[in-house]
Amino acid sequence: MRRIAVVTTSRADYSHLYWVLRELDAHPEIELRLIALGPHLSPEFGMTMAEIEADGLIVDDRVECLLSSDTDVGMAKTIGVATLGLADVLGRMRPELLLLIADRYEMLAPAAVALALRIPIAHIEGGEVSEGAIDHAVRNALTMMSHIHLTPTAAARRRVLAMGEEEWRVRHVGAPSLDHLSRSRLPCRDELETELGMSLAPPPLVVAYHPVTLARHTTREADEVFAALHLVECPIVFSFPNSDAGSRELIGRAERFCAARKDARLYVNLGSAIYWGLLDHAAALVGNSSSGIMEAASLGLPVVNVGIRQQGRQRAANVVDVPASSEAIVAAIKVALTPELKASLAGMDNPYGDGQSAERIVRILASAPLGERLLLKRAVSVDD
Repeated sequence: MRRIAVVTTSRADYSHLYWVLRELDAHPEIELRLIALGPHLSPEFGMTMAEIEADGLIVDDRVECLLSSDTDVGMAKTIGVATLGLADVLGRMRPELLLLIADRYEMLAPAAVALALRIPIAHIEGGEVSEGAIDHAVRNALTMMSHIHLTPTAAARRRVLAMGEEEWRVRHVGAPSLDHLSRSRLPCRDELETELGMSLAPPPLVVAYHPVTLARHTTREADEVFAALHLVECPIVFSFPNSDAGSRELIGRAERFCAARKDARLYVNLGSAIYWGLLDHAAALVGNSSSGIMEAASLGLPVVNVGIRQQGRQRAANVVDVPASSEAIVAAIKVALTPELKASLAGMDNPYGDGQSAERIVRILASAPLGERLLLKRAVSVDD
């Protein structure tokens, strides 16, 4: 049995990992060990570890590390607390491979611990770009610390190779979050309306807006976003922001917005199926979430992407990029809601894949060499 440990920190990465975890759990030659930390264990962010357990997956270890904070210092301390907890967990567990995903700052902790303990790392979604968030630097750091690279696009694979990684280590597999759209049963409109407690007629705008972590003031764009939303007359659904510095300010503003508007709702944790189902029935997505870039294209959903957070990331034709200006946001929303734009997106290709990533990822993890062969990374030669 090949022991593979997987770290999940929040609803966002668990949604991406769901079908990968299912495939790992079902593989006859893999012993899956699941570690949950951060927002998963936080009541403030919906205690989403309960969602994992409700899905029938066993959480083998839990690491309390998320500080009740709304500052960058709190984020930095969370990395330290997570490192201490994970040193004990991974030191005891000693998996033959550690699987990490994406770019959340908390992921620096398991990567650093694994490096010290000589545990090889497989990393999903390296090679992506999000120039307006610290996620970009975190993702690149994880790439350099990892030994197997599972990239979401062909361009991302080329980018990882350009960082000097050996070609046999870098595989283009697609984004595993898209597996939900091909393998999960998404709720119908009646089920969604019952679950959400609201009508979806007319279809709402979904707002997924997060702090801009590279900016000194991480919510500096929020004034323009909320000013624009006040001018929009269709129903609005907010999902909770990530647990980054400034998230409490954004939550408070969304709460006040919803208190003043009968057709606006804020949800702490929608869960994967409900969220994708909601997007499937939405009029458009507004904000700066990667879900607007990576997954919305597969639903043919128009997206108004605001500000710098997702700057540089590959996108399909459904994305309308705008600066953080209320006038520009309102104008883009009007374009996104036109029947002409919606019709033009029919049959659009998504550069992030075909919804069959989990099987590819698990096949690679099940057959990859282990031990020193995997740990010893050779530098690619360069001209003097």
